[in-house]
Formats: sequence, structure tokens, C-alpha cells
Amino acid sequence: MTSSNTLIDALFDGRYRIRRRLGSGGMADVYLAEDEDLGRRVAIKILNSRYSSDASFVARFQREAESAASLSHPNIVSIYDRGEVDGSYYIAMEVVEGRSLKEVILTQGRLPGKQAAKYAHQTLSALRFAHRNGIIHRDIKPHNILISHDDILKVTDFGIAQAGTSQMTEDGAVMGTAQYLSPEQARGGQVTAASDLYSVGIVLYEMLTGKVPFTGDSAVEIAMKHVNELPEPPSSRVPRVAPELDQVVLRAVAKNPVERYQSAEDFDADLTRAVQGMPVAPETVEATTAVLASVGADTGATRAQTSATGPPHRRPGPVRPPIPDPYREAKRRRPRILPWILLAILLGIAAAAAYYVFTQVKDEVDRPTTVAVALVEGLNEERATELLEADGLTVLAREKPNNEIEIGIVTNQQPGAGKRVEPGSEVTITVSSGLDIVAVPSVTLTDINDAIIVLEDAGFVDINRAPVFSRRAPGMVIRQIPEAGEEVARGTPIELRVSQGRRPVELPSFVGLSAEDAVRTAEEIGLDATIEIDPDSEEPAGTVAAQRPDAGSQINRGDTVTLVVSEGPPAPDVVSVPHVIGLSQGDAEATLFADGFHVDVAFSNETDPSVIGLVVGQNPAGDVRVEEGTLVTITVAVQAPDPPPAPEPVPPPVEPPPPVEPPDEPPPDEPPPDEPPPDEPPPA
Repeated sequence: MTSSNTLIDALFDGRYRIRRRLGSGGMADVYLAEDEDLGRRVAIKILNSRYSSDASFVARFQREAESAASLSHPNIVSIYDRGEVDGSYYIAMEVVEGRSLKEVILTQGRLPGKQAAKYAHQTLSALRFAHRNGIIHRDIKPHNILISHDDILKVTDFGIAQAGTSQMTEDGAVMGTAQYLSPEQARGGQVTAASDLYSVGIVLYEMLTGKVPFTGDSAVEIAMKHVNELPEPPSSRVPRVAPELDQVVLRAVAKNPVERYQSAEDFDADLTRAVQGMPVAPETVEATTAVLASVGADTGATRAQTSATGPPHRRPGPVRPPIPDPYREAKRRRPRILPWILLAILLGIAAAAAYYVFTQVKDEVDRPTTVAVALVEGLNEERATELLEADGLTVLAREKPNNEIEIGIVTNQQPGAGKRVEPGSEVTITVSSGLDIVAVPSVTLTDINDAIIVLEDAGFVDINRAPVFSRRAPGMVIRQIPEAGEEVARGTPIELRVSQGRRPVELPSFVGLSAEDAVRTAEEIGLDATIEIDPDSEEPAGTVAAQRPDAGSQINRGDTVTLVVSEGPPAPDVVSVPHVIGLSQGDAEATLFADGFHVDVAFSNETDPSVIGLVVGQNPAGDVRVEEGTLVTITVAVQAPDPPPAPEPVPPPVEPPPPVEPPDEPPPDEPPPDEPPPDEPPPA
């Protein structure tokens, strides 16, 4: 895989411009990038090269994309794309501007109860949606919980998530993070939704106290503590933690999955009651009693248990000194008749009191007995009906879709909890019928304002706009996520990718190009070109003399550029060349100059003395029509010079005869060469 340094500013997979590195994990690096196709920022998670050849890691990485991509929820990081480039596997996902929950805890320390509960609510909302879709995260920890600048929480990293229950071992190794591991995960046992809720309980514990309940020198040691040791209640570390929160946390981290919350809805409902200072569910009290007894601590949770199961014990107040009795002092000073007077007064008071009590009792007997309506929100329909009917009330149940609450759970009650009503009164409970599933209407290729109206009428109010460049008109929806016709829960967030027109380009200069070349260049960069003729331009005919808009302007693809093309300079006047042959040179030049011609003179040697000094030729010839100002060449006759004398003939050179080589031996009949022949006289 390409190194991180060379990735910066590189175009990855043909569309993602890598800007900077955001961080790295155990198996992947994360980069901030710009999607040049859709014009938005994304986080690119690239599997480390050392794992790319490991089929198990590649499968885990791809499973993360598949798991998260199937979940569309405000508290779950959205997955946009996935792929493979030259053996490097990647995921393109939503960018969350902010920090992880772990960073918040490390910098801020423990969080206030309401803030911790707020983050836990959002985490449970994400898990409720994931569990409902059959996905168990299996690695919930503060590092995988991102918090945006507007305090919205996003759960990420579904790298070891799987659909349904599974074994927590892969190739013999326990998957997950030791500090937040459920006991069954530590043992390599079966994993359920309760395993995720255990991890949420550990995260809530850390938010309330600033520390995890179990630490150790190794992951194995910590895992064994999850299996064998009981945690201290949060209030034993931070006394200000509410006792109800103690109970919620201790039930969430129960060793036995059966004793924990069985759904994120139950956990969330109990947490809501605890934050509001209301008693938690009886099952929570029962589940935490054994834990508190085992720990043996006098904690706030013990006090909360007392308040949930019976009236609290009053602490003895301070002992006050006895108040002096004035009547005793008076008895010592007054006559004995005073007791009789006092007795009469007391009898009168007693009679009045007796009458008052009698009337109150009579009114109470005559008045119908009332009962307080029990709190049943968050309970299942069967349990809620049982509690209300036990108080002599009539239950009217009605179902209503709810995208947040599990099927069969009471979401509302009327009259509200604590309201006193007469026996037999009717209490209406609203029971969740589960997700309100509807088909997403089609709004593609419609105006954004019309699309929003259609979606809101269908129950989709969480609508996000993503501006993108396209060939479509600005303001037109070019894509919707989820797609039209897809069945989702009513209220699911909808993303609309809205055209903002074509991507602008910087207009080049066309001046000086031929009209054909300029039009071709404009079309290559996605512009339309129109031709406008300028008859007054001095530029060569057929070339671009000007353009609108000017070069360097920002213009959208598909817009029109006007090319001003020169018609060429005006044609000169056409005139006839005068005849000047036979005229003297001077007369010929004067005639031509007078008609606006330029003159060039050439000379010709002539032997005829009658033509010497006269024009014997012209080009162009007379009467030929040419442009005014054309150059006319005249040929003037001049006396030819005398011919040079003929040169004397030169005799040809005499070549010497070839040398005769003497024979090696003279013939026997010939005399020696030094002697003359006998029949010739000797030379004189």
C-alpha cells in the first residue's frame, strides 16, 4: 500500500483527494479526504498493508462496512462507500467533527450525572437500532464513540460486529477490548445484545467516576476480573453519584447475562427514571441487592433500595431540652379551684375535637376511596396491565408505531403516574407496535423545496441537504438516500444530494485562435460557443479578435462563451496597370507612381541603340487589373558592353611516350644495345 506521506494530496481511487491523516488504529489508518465526485468531505479508513494479505482481517474489515452500511441512524456513523485499490481495502464514511468520548473523559475527568446519562441515552439509541436489525457491535468502548461539536454522539467501528449471536473467538483469540469486555466474551462464550449492554454499563461507570471498574497489568488479568470479581458501586468512589444511578450501573454489569437488562429499551427507561430521581424498576432493585450484599458496602444504592421497597427510616433528631410547663408553676401559686376550671376547659376542647374527628371520619366514609395511578411507562403491556388492574383500575390499551421503543413496551399513560383517581377509573396506555415502516417517496429530479414538502408529508422530517456539482439545474434533487421505494422506519434521516449546477472552470483565452480551434477548445472543457462576426477588426480574417466573458473569468460548465471573429481588413481598390513599355524610365516611373503603384526597376543589356534608355518590359503587364499599390517591375534597356576578344587557341599538351623497359636478356640475334645496328651508320 502507498505510504501515508505519499497519500497526502493524492487522488485515491479516482475520486477521493486525501488531505491529512486523522489517526490510526490496530488494523487501519484514517484520513480526511474530499469526494471530488460529490463535493463533500469524508473519512477514508484504509486497512494496513500488513493485514491486506490476511483473509481473516480483510473479511473483518469488509464486515465492518457491511454491518455499518446497513444501519441508517442519527447516532451511528454513516458508511458511504467501500472498495479496493491495488490490494488496499478502504471504507469511505461520514466525518465527525469533534472528539472521542475517551478523549473527553481523559481531559475532563468524570462527567456530571446528567451529561453521562445523555451520552448513555444516545449510545443506547444506536444499539437499540442495531440490535433491532440483528447487529451486535461487540466492541463498545469510549474510543469507538465520537462526540461532535454540537454534542451529538456517533457510534463507529463495527469491525468485529456480526449479525445475531456468535462466538467471540476468531482463530483462537478473544475479540474486543479488555477493560469493556463482558464476562461471556472473556470466556469465549455466546454473545448477545446483553453483552453490548454490559459494555455500555462499563462506559457509564467510567463516565460517572472517571475510571473503569477493573484494571490490571495485562489484558488477561483484566478479563479474569470481569469474570470473577464484583465491581464497587460508583458512589463508593464518587459519593455524589445518585443511588439510583448506582443501581442502574450494577444491574448493567451483572455477571450473569440473565440478570442484566435484556434490551436497550429497558436500560434506557431505567436510566431515565434514575436521572429524574424516580425509583428504578423492581427487577433492578432485585438484581443489585445481591451485588451490594456481596460487596458489603454501606452505599447510596443500599439507601435507594430501601426507598424503593419501603418507607425510609428516619434518623433521630437532636435532643432538645425539656420545655418548662407553666401550668405546673401556676399550681404552686394559685388556689386549688384552678384545676376545676382547667378541667372544664379541657373537656370543652375534647368535645370540640371529638366533633371535628367525627365529621372528618364521616366525610371520609362518605367520600369515594381514591388510588394513585402507578408508573407503568417503560414496562411491557402485560406487566403494566397487571399493576393497574391490581389497584382496581380499568386498562384501555392502544397501539402506536414507535421507532425508538421496542414492540410491546408502554410509551405513554393517561392519567399520568401519581395522579389520584377513583377505583374503576380508566387508564389509557399507549403500547409501541414497533417501527412505523413506510416506503420512501421518490423525489429525484424534483425541486428541493417540492421534495421537502413531499418527504415531510410522508413523515420524514430529518432531511439533510448535500450540495453537489452536476449537469442538472441548480436546486434539483439528483439523488436520495435511502432510495425511492425502499422501506424504512418513518422518521429515518433522508439525505438529498442537490445540484448546484456545473462545476465552475476558469475561462481560457481564445484570442488569436482560428474560429474552428476556439470552438473545439470550448467544447472540450464543457462550454457552448457562439460566433459573432466583427467586420471592422484589423485582425486576420477567421481569427478570434475578442471574447465574452474575458479570459480568467469563472464560468460554469454548460454556459456559453461568445467568440468575436474578425472578418479581415477591408479589401483595397482594384485598378488597371498602365502601359509603360516604350517610355523612358523616368516617364514610366512617373506614370506608375501617379496611379498609386510601387515601382521596381530592372535592367536589360541591349545592342540596339534605338531602345537604349526605354522600358522594354513590365510586370504585371499593361491593362491587368490588380490591387491599388501593387508593385510593378519595369525593365529598362541599357547598352550592352563590347564582347571581349577571342582568346588565342592553346595547343593541346603533348604527352610523352610511355617508357620502354629493356628486356631481361637480349635476343641472341640482336646486337647489344650499345652497338649500332650493322646496316645503319653511326650517328654523327
